[in-house]
Amino acid sequence: METSKPAVTGIASRWGVLALLASGVLISYVDRTSISSVLADPSFIKRFALTNVDRGWINSAFFWSYGLFQVPMGWVADRYGVKFPYAICFGLWCIVTALMGAVTTLESLVMLRLIIGMAEAIVIPASYRWIRNNFDESQNGLAAGVLTMGNKFGPALGAPVGAWFIVHYSWQAMFIATGIVGLIWLLPWSLLVRNDFPSKSARVQADTRARTVTFGSVLASPVVWGGMITNFCYGYFTFYCMTWMPAYLVEQRGLSIANSGLFTFFSFAGIAIVAVLAGWAADHLIARGGNATFVRKAFTIAGFVGGCTVLLGAYAHSLGMALFWNVLSLSLLGLATANNLVLSRLTMIPRPAIGLVTGVQQLATSLAGGVAASLSGWLLHVSGSYDLPMLVILVFLLIGAVTTVFMFRPEWAPKVTEGNAKLREA
Repeated sequence: METSKPAVTGIASRWGVLALLASGVLISYVDRTSISSVLADPSFIKRFALTNVDRGWINSAFFWSYGLFQVPMGWVADRYGVKFPYAICFGLWCIVTALMGAVTTLESLVMLRLIIGMAEAIVIPASYRWIRNNFDESQNGLAAGVLTMGNKFGPALGAPVGAWFIVHYSWQAMFIATGIVGLIWLLPWSLLVRNDFPSKSARVQADTRARTVTFGSVLASPVVWGGMITNFCYGYFTFYCMTWMPAYLVEQRGLSIANSGLFTFFSFAGIAIVAVLAGWAADHLIARGGNATFVRKAFTIAGFVGGCTVLLGAYAHSLGMALFWNVLSLSLLGLATANNLVLSRLTMIPRPAIGLVTGVQQLATSLAGGVAASLSGWLLHVSGSYDLPMLVILVFLLIGAVTTVFMFRPEWAPKVTEGNAKLREA
């Protein structure tokens, strides 16, 4: 049985590192989503002679490499720990983000976005691996909620920050500033997180433990496939909002770039707050004796159904009602945020495979980002309106709700193959 020590000791240290992980996610999302404001800037569009399809491909470039490296990064987290792989990748994506301020061609812009996607692929597998090693089931919802505040406040801050730099300075200054400032995070990370890079013998043991849940078992599990579907459906809506919401608010609703950033902030702040509250509420019900699977499924379904109100915003006749439903629909999706992640990546998954399963499901999430960015651009191109892209969001949300009902069953979870039940909890 695995006897590895927690990454940190003490309640304060544990929650402190979780807050640091959340801030790392926040920085990664600021760096990946700030380009959405740039793509709503007429001078940038003219500078690179971009069509709507071009904008869709630029938005999606990050997600293709991000998705491709999810499983390898999950493998790395399971075998080489969290601290050093995360730090190396973090430094790389910050530096490359800053270099985007120097691009002069469309090809170099796309190439740097691909590199950022590759480096940021470590974030989620490593974070969930750390949570699983330091929190139990009755705390996982709140822990995941705190972590996801980073990937919600990241876009919430990235849009207005990007807009502010564009309005007051330039899109080049925005990339340089966000990339360089992000590097400050590495200092507390190096001081607070215990060195968990394993020795050679420990790496052999970690590899042995990881092999008790085979890749074949992971791919054969309906729970894993269910998680891939729900993460794709959830991600399609959120990544649409990250990549196209500023442009939608500017081009179809007539807001300025600065105001579009402000309302993007409200939407993502709403989903972040609801995610934490919903995760805490589910934990509370579970601690009082509720069935973990049932409770988290109920919250997840409610979130997908609540998100369907996005279509009311698409067809609203007044600006005020459009903005209201725009903010509320994404906020209601927060009911699913932490609970879907805990359900699909922690509750039903053996500990030795957390990084691998998270990587597999992040592959679906990142695919959602690429599809949402490029498909929405194409739908906008052929229809001339954002109504059709938002109708597609509704379809995916309903698919997510139905999948949650039928595919998350404990008996369908990945199995430990060596017959030692204790390895499941190792």
